[in-house]
Amino acid sequence: MTAASGAGRPNPRRRLGPVHRRASVALSVLLGLANVGTSLAAVPTAVGEGGFQSIAPYALLIDADTGTVLFEKNADALMAPASTAKIMTAEVVFHEIKEGRLRLDDKFLVSEHAWRTGGAPSHGSAMFAVPNSRIAVEDLIKGLVIDSGNDAAIVLAEGIAGSEEQFAAMMNRRAREIGMTKSTFTNPWGRGDPGQKVTARDMAVLADYVITTYPALYRYFGQRDFTWDRVHQLNRNPLLTMNIGADGLKTGDLTQSGYGIVGSAVQKGERLILVLNGLRTGRDRSNESLKLLDWGFRSFEPKQLYAAGETVGAAKVYGGAESEVPLVTEKPVAMLVPRGNDERLTGKIVYKGPLSAPVEKGAKVAEIKIFRNGTEILSAPLRTAEAVPVGSLPHRAMDAGLEFLTTLIRQNFTRH
Repeated sequence: MTAASGAGRPNPRRRLGPVHRRASVALSVLLGLANVGTSLAAVPTAVGEGGFQSIAPYALLIDADTGTVLFEKNADALMAPASTAKIMTAEVVFHEIKEGRLRLDDKFLVSEHAWRTGGAPSHGSAMFAVPNSRIAVEDLIKGLVIDSGNDAAIVLAEGIAGSEEQFAAMMNRRAREIGMTKSTFTNPWGRGDPGQKVTARDMAVLADYVITTYPALYRYFGQRDFTWDRVHQLNRNPLLTMNIGADGLKTGDLTQSGYGIVGSAVQKGERLILVLNGLRTGRDRSNESLKLLDWGFRSFEPKQLYAAGETVGAAKVYGGAESEVPLVTEKPVAMLVPRGNDERLTGKIVYKGPLSAPVEKGAKVAEIKIFRNGTEILSAPLRTAEAVPVGSLPHRAMDAGLEFLTTLIRQNFTRH
């Protein structure tokens, strides 16, 4: 999946025409067969197909390749992330490495603050870094994602940004850049804080982004154990020992958050991403994680909706040589559906329009939204199939007149 961050989706607030009204075209869609990519979609459902349920207060299960939401429950409600916040810390570190500002063999100083607040004296999860020592970034990453070391998180934050507070600002900036729209971070290690809140959907966006953007660094999340300074610790992620293809990511638990996990597993080339939070015990977390992943892998199959470059519909154009422009898919559009279910879905082309000429070929101007029983389950961007130049003066005058009449009719309808 390449658009988990949301960067590939059209901006619904972009000004595209003089009227700027929301236009939509209803479509009937009969599913075909495929397994290809699109973007995450919002689905306000609390149970899965066939009445499947979870005891987790917060839950989200998505297919990474197609972006299909298989199950969700309170996925857009704010919750405390606990140590799953360290995934965001890791993303900032990975981004710095990718941009060339940081290397795996760079070393950071373990400050008194990092040791006392997140190390052995704190009696929390730690890699047991020694104060005033210097540790390579690669070992700090392992201490962060394998040991869930609070000290490792603080050392990385101080080494990169100078302080936890300044690093938290970097976390929030990166969160917005990759498409996490509702989450806010105040510290790099998951310390309980009323201001540190995330959503399950945002955490799935984060997980998918880390997996697809940093494959060489993501592998640390799946490492089973790590020994630092003669202290051997096992990875805290229970999914890694369940023989279900799990390769990440992080667990977390606080009094105010309950037990949570952001996990991912791959079977037969299919990757699922799971977010759970608010469970009462570690055993509940393990059991619910296994149940959801097993259900997701067994109960669904891929179906193709549109091939790459297929014409889906058209968008109205204002002031152009043509009155409309064809809209085509950017990539193949597919989703997962319950096995053996050949149900029909409905779709809508949604855009702000009419588009204002000139219109460039290949511009992302719309989305195709797919619905099941009135619930949105998938969306994907649409591009213009051809360019539309500015029309002749008579053509533009006619468009202006039509727009004026449309506005008058709409205003009169609204008054009555």
